[in-house]
Amino acid sequence: MRNLRITSEPHAGPEEITFVREAIARHNVAVTRDAYYSPLAIFLRDGRDAIMGGAFGNVWGGWLELTLLWVAEPLRGKGYGERLLRTAEEEARMQGCRGVFLSTFSFQARPFYERFGYEVFGELPDYPAGHAYYFIKKTLEVPATNTEPG
Repeated sequence: MRNLRITSEPHAGPEEITFVREAIARHNVAVTRDAYYSPLAIFLRDGRDAIMGGAFGNVWGGWLELTLLWVAEPLRGKGYGERLLRTAEEEARMQGCRGVFLSTFSFQARPFYERFGYEVFGELPDYPAGHAYYFIKKTLEVPATNTEPG
């Protein structure tokens, strides 16, 4: 191939980003033979349908990668974050996931996740300066199946 060049495009459009993501996904499926992928999008909405919170992620490889969980400032501390998290976990269970993993900063929600059984499995210290970045996971209990004859 000729005339290849590397370009920096911090404001790349969704089409370009999707192209690269899908190329990586095709490689991952080819190597693992695990073709099941499902996005997760859960919203907390008010009576006017305005978004007041949300949880986003992706199911692949038997795990839910929870990429974002957010609740609007006036609603924090009222149980909505827990409800979003538990809803995400339940959707993950329904899709056969054995666990959930995510990342969070020391100034964000580590204690919140630990309260619900998540544990730190990695840390990047001093990112950003004076803080830390944590990698957190939780193993999900798979619902018991009834094997008794009916």
